[in-house]
Amino acid sequence: MTHAHITTWVVALILFVVAIALQAKGHEKTKMLHMLLRLFYILIIATGAWILHSMSSFPFLYIVKVIVGLWVIGTMEMILVRTAKGKNTNVLWLQFIVAFVVVLYLGFKLPFGFSFFS
Repeated sequence: MTHAHITTWVVALILFVVAIALQAKGHEKTKMLHMLLRLFYILIIATGAWILHSMSSFPFLYIVKVIVGLWVIGTMEMILVRTAKGKNTNVLWLQFIVAFVVVLYLGFKLPFGFSFFS
């Protein structure tokens, strides 16, 4: 299930970048892409919940990772919506970068992830 979770994250990030690029150009298909990205948000949450459910205990850092992961998804959504409305997104981009780095670090650091930071 970890591979499915990582795959949904990668696809969601690609869709996010494409949606931002299309919004900047004022493309008509942005709304459809945004809806597809929302589907991937649900898949990310579902696969993450499945992984968490498969664990015998929930260490505190996994709960932190869940919260930060939801923060990443929230900032992605807010960036897209506020960009579509023509509002300032600088603070949201900063939040997105910080939360994304934290969630990646936790994902690689915790025992269920890869061991880049042993």
